[in-house]
Amino acid sequence: MTDTSSSAAESLHLKFCGLSLTSPIVLLSGCVGFGEEYTRIEGFSNRDAGAVVLKGTTLAARLGNPAHRVSETAAGMLNAIGLQNPGTAHVIERILPELDFSETRFIANVSGSTVEEYAEVTRLFDDSPIDAIEINISCPNVKEGGVAFGNYPDMSAQVVEACRRVTGKPLITKLSPNQTDIRENARRCIEAGTDGLAVINTVMGMAIDANTRRPVIGNIQGGLSGPAIKPIALLKVHQVYEVARKHGIPIIGQGGITTATDAIEFLIAGASAVGIGTALFYDPMVCRRVNAGIAQYLREHGIASVTELTGTLRI
Repeated sequence: MTDTSSSAAESLHLKFCGLSLTSPIVLLSGCVGFGEEYTRIEGFSNRDAGAVVLKGTTLAARLGNPAHRVSETAAGMLNAIGLQNPGTAHVIERILPELDFSETRFIANVSGSTVEEYAEVTRLFDDSPIDAIEINISCPNVKEGGVAFGNYPDMSAQVVEACRRVTGKPLITKLSPNQTDIRENARRCIEAGTDGLAVINTVMGMAIDANTRRPVIGNIQGGLSGPAIKPIALLKVHQVYEVARKHGIPIIGQGGITTATDAIEFLIAGASAVGIGTALFYDPMVCRRVNAGIAQYLREHGIASVTELTGTLRI
């Protein structure tokens, strides 16, 4: 490796919630399975990402939603997988031992239908090699008629508090855009003990087959991701950063990132790291291009480290 390439690589290093990341890129939950799916693609390496978030995991195994689960849309896609997963015990006992923790950081994604389930899954992951835990608070609360935990600050805070009590690992709370005031939710999650925030989760939407007059997605509604939601995600990162910076809480900015320029915009808006998900489905090697583009931008603007870009929006 030349001095130039070595310097470029070092410029991408950062600390996130106490974890050392070799790149600001985080591979998002549900897009790389349990960290092994893309290793079958020639040339792909988990080393191209600073961290990998594993597929959403519940206490017991789940089969997920009925088909169809995925539908392409203009500039994005809808998905309603329904948290299909083999359960926490299987992930810890069978999957984690197969992951190469020398390649990158691995983050568990914890999901549940009750506060108690979130806490139990978090407790089990606390006694595992996992590097950090992401809390998916967009799940429906079965005790409250199916309303999503993440759309109400009080319920979001309850989940974070419960998880905080049972783990010393870094906690990252994934915030939903499908709520009235994301800033208030962020504030409550920070007060409840989260170490970081992931902004944003998918935007709810639907698709209709005009010929059959039926919903395309078996679950009727699904989460919209991809470039279509990028402007929404950028605004939400900017809004949450106003709250998070006061408490020193870092943000993973995510939603429609497909290029280095996209990633740079999220960093400027207030993100410390950036999440890539939908782009991986049609360009598995996107991370290398994004890393190279960020490094080039830093060189051209005389910026020594990617961390210096965070929150530099000029208003």
